[in-house]
Amino acid sequence: MTDAPPMTFAVEPREKGEGFELLVTPSDGSGVRSYRIEGPEPEAFAAFYDALHADFGTRRPHHVEGAIEDYPEPPWKPLITGNLNERILSGYGDPAVLKADDGWWLVATSNDAPDAFPILHSRDLETWDPKGFVFEEGGTPGWTAAGFKVGDFWAPEIARVGEEYWLSYTARAADRTLSIGLARAPHPAGPWTDNGAPLLTGSVIDSHVHVDAEGEPWLLWKKDSNSLWPRPLAGLLRERPELITRLFDSEQDRRTAAFCAAVQPFANSRRPMERFFLMQPLIRAALDSWRKVKSALEASGVAAEIVENMSTPIYAQRLGSDGRSLEGERHLLLANDLDWEGHLIEGPYLTRQDGRYFMFYAGNDFTSSSYGIGYAVAETISGPWRKAAEPLLKSHPNWSAPGHASVSVGTKGEPRLFFHAYHPGTGGYNVFRALLTVGLSFDGDEAKLVP
Repeated sequence: MTDAPPMTFAVEPREKGEGFELLVTPSDGSGVRSYRIEGPEPEAFAAFYDALHADFGTRRPHHVEGAIEDYPEPPWKPLITGNLNERILSGYGDPAVLKADDGWWLVATSNDAPDAFPILHSRDLETWDPKGFVFEEGGTPGWTAAGFKVGDFWAPEIARVGEEYWLSYTARAADRTLSIGLARAPHPAGPWTDNGAPLLTGSVIDSHVHVDAEGEPWLLWKKDSNSLWPRPLAGLLRERPELITRLFDSEQDRRTAAFCAAVQPFANSRRPMERFFLMQPLIRAALDSWRKVKSALEASGVAAEIVENMSTPIYAQRLGSDGRSLEGERHLLLANDLDWEGHLIEGPYLTRQDGRYFMFYAGNDFTSSSYGIGYAVAETISGPWRKAAEPLLKSHPNWSAPGHASVSVGTKGEPRLFFHAYHPGTGGYNVFRALLTVGLSFDGDEAKLVP
């Protein structure tokens, strides 16, 4: 591969009803091309990137690159593999399962659906019955940005705290800032009453409430740094196009980076999920050469903030007894520093087993087959934490991108991991995610999967 300048692009956007048109002019002199993006749905962006790939050989971020590793089938048990209610629009992503006296309760991500956070119940972990939503359409908290294709409601988790049930969750505040809220109810079925204001704001996501051995509640969360570097990186490559050849080796990824650099000013003007869709090819290109990209950016001397945001820390802090404030010291627990984790770790969940804390977490890109579930071990919540070197769950030809686990018990009281995964050949935002489970055993610092 030579260091010849890559193809560059000029992009002119035009609003067209609910969607928009992009006029793309490449530097090879082949003339302007027009692409119509019909609306904000991921399918519209997927069709656009298919067309751009056909014309210029750029990445198609919604496609699996390479075959998923085949290995002996893991002992995962599917629980919900199809939609159980027409008001649940994208399945059971980020599932939180809690065992109560009357059975198992499930809450899950609802993305931008009108009804936020489906609630389901099972008496046997076989049959699941929809029981409504945490916040039905028109009843979302006043501090949140809400509405069909407007709100983003992600990663709810339920914990029993004293005589109440607390549900922590991610939503966008009215100013579109990712924030963490907390609601409470006398029972997992509700009714749920929100605090009325976020607990945390400022690019925070994936909260988890854990009650420690002393009965004190803690809040864990992730700083969503991975949403902060792609557009600044595209902007840097727009200003310094010579960096493209230092970061990327393949012509496909160089063209991808050049296009994302050209479309970046327009991406800055769109709603958050559209920004993600427009930058997704650049994210995938960077992930395929993660260490090289980070090293080249560090060496450039002009990308310190971008490099800093390529680390996604997970924090913990004590919750006040009223669930309305954080108290004491904030602890940095983990960050993405293993090769398989790529540009992020997220979705932390704590369980105490045999006198140790085990934290299960997801790593890499949720739309990619590289996504998986890892774990770390510590004697105290504040750490220090020791990571397992490899993911405990990874994609298999039967199920792709296992992620965002919770821990509860099975019908015999045994510890079980509950997680989501995509059906083979699928993936992406608002694509159906199934609920699966697998048994757990613990031996010292090691967690193992059992049927």
